[in-house]
Amino acid sequence: MKWTEDRSTNVDDRRASGGSGGAIVGGGLGTIIIAAIVFFLGGDPSAILSSGVSNSGAQTEQRELTEADKKIGEMIEMITAENEETWTKIFAENGLQYRPARVVLFRSNTDSGCGMAQSAMGPFYCPTDQSVYMDMSFFNELQQKFGAKVTEFTVAYVMAHEMGHHIQNLLGTLNETDKARRSGRYSEAQLNQISVATELQADFYAGVWSRVTGDREKSFIEPGDLESAINAAEAVGDDNIQKRSQGYVNQESFTHGSSAQRKEWFMKGYNSGDIKQGDTFSQLLR
Repeated sequence: MKWTEDRSTNVDDRRASGGSGGAIVGGGLGTIIIAAIVFFLGGDPSAILSSGVSNSGAQTEQRELTEADKKIGEMIEMITAENEETWTKIFAENGLQYRPARVVLFRSNTDSGCGMAQSAMGPFYCPTDQSVYMDMSFFNELQQKFGAKVTEFTVAYVMAHEMGHHIQNLLGTLNETDKARRSGRYSEAQLNQISVATELQADFYAGVWSRVTGDREKSFIEPGDLESAINAAEAVGDDNIQKRSQGYVNQESFTHGSSAQRKEWFMKGYNSGDIKQGDTFSQLLR
């Protein structure tokens, strides 16, 4: 991935602080969305949904950012800016106005509009404050535990996936999926399918972003970048995660899609470059 000169001011880097205190939310729209559909890795939702004791007076440990940390921060500012430029362009072409998301970098834990953000949750999007939360330690786990080869474009893909949830929020998709969840009309298996459709659409949007950004910034995507994105998408497929964690695959419990599905929808987004081609719900919820 070739860096551009663009930088976003919508990045809140909290890594100089350790963990911050705060109450864990025990219910509500934001918590339901995170636990059900938006955390990327497929972590344990009990980390969010369980009752927690407020420790808002907890001490925060101040740390000096290293030069490597600062370079990572600059990369995130660049990727965020490229998301903003690309989605502003796509929305304008479709008669819509894009509102940028904020990106929050943190270590260990931090407060979010959806409750306490924790490293174990993996990167996630909070619709309440329209922010992407990301602890960079996730990428070590992605490589060591799930077998992905992490590159700079892996980071770009993960961010583009979470920005895909922001697109869903702006277009009203997350609101509709939450209504379906709260209606009581669907079985657990059906709700899991809704979750899969939601996640695969975010992968599709990540593919669209990659294509349109590559067309706009001609040398942005370099040889091997798409392969690294696909490798990461496959690594966090439900079947790969289940095989590595429990030794067998239970397709009915999928919430994010199989490795093959994640690759398929990312590449469909990339090959089409057309936001209108990403109706995962019609195709998966027949």
